[in-house]
Amino acid sequence: MSAKILIVDDDPYITTMLVRMLRREGYTPITAADGREALEIVAREHPDLILLDVTMPHIDGFTVCQQLKDNEHTALIPVTMLTGLDDREHQQRGIEVGADDFLTKPFEYSLLRARIHSQLRLKRLTDQLERTESVIFMLALAVEAKDSYTEGHLRRLACYSEQLALAAGLSPEQSKMIRYGGLLHDIGKISVDDAVLRKPGALTIEEYAHIKLHPEYGARIVAPMRFATDVGPIILGHHECWDGKGYPRGLAGQEIPIGARIVSIVDAYDAMMTDRPYRQAMSREDTLDQLRSGSGIQWDPQLLDIFIELVETDKLYLPAQESLQVGLETRFP
Repeated sequence: MSAKILIVDDDPYITTMLVRMLRREGYTPITAADGREALEIVAREHPDLILLDVTMPHIDGFTVCQQLKDNEHTALIPVTMLTGLDDREHQQRGIEVGADDFLTKPFEYSLLRARIHSQLRLKRLTDQLERTESVIFMLALAVEAKDSYTEGHLRRLACYSEQLALAAGLSPEQSKMIRYGGLLHDIGKISVDDAVLRKPGALTIEEYAHIKLHPEYGARIVAPMRFATDVGPIILGHHECWDGKGYPRGLAGQEIPIGARIVSIVDAYDAMMTDRPYRQAMSREDTLDQLRSGSGIQWDPQLLDIFIELVETDKLYLPAQESLQVGLETRFP
């Protein structure tokens, strides 16, 4: 299937020239005469590349590019802005709104062809990475499915982690990454023996040493992903303790990434509030008392206070049954 390329320009001559050139190269051109029409077409057609003029009626190219890059559904579509010769001011503004490339008018055919080929190659690589990331999220659910006692745990953890992050004053983008960290925190258990994961009794020293490797396994699994810089440290550090006696690195206090500190709290809360092979679920009051006893020892005392307040004021909400699937579809449409 040929790549779809959206041409956004109010100059009929430029549009006609680009359409002819793209068809000769085997691409499928789509056209829009202004920014408003372009946004409607992008939502409907999902083009592989957008050639976007700067100066247009209704909505200019900079505004269109900004809106596309601010929307996670369209942010990864490459946008090549069409500017006047040596128009450095336009190029600077284009960089600020997230343009991926620039082409100057009048176009040199060989350069235009090469730049389009380059941008489409980047889009193909990005699409492959998106699919790989989707597989990683599905693996996380597969880990959860190994243990019937943890059904729904990841959905709750992702939801609780994001709520605590927002309550602690972190940005929506940081909170979203912490949500992913909550969802993927135990993905390293895919490398842990099922018999150890499901063992109803106490673990042997060797078994405990084996299971303690799962944060490192998990960080390695997500290392190739684009979000690895933000999410990897959460996965690696969610068993670190405030007093430095956790694992795998023995980090203490503020050395522990804030996302890992958040996931550690909500992970413990959810574990205590649900049935496990070795014990019944605890009451909310007993769970909060247990958390308080670990304040400043296992958990960040400031974050713990914020979380306990969320629970006690009934502001910590459970995720909708379909929320995890919706979350995945939002990231991987």
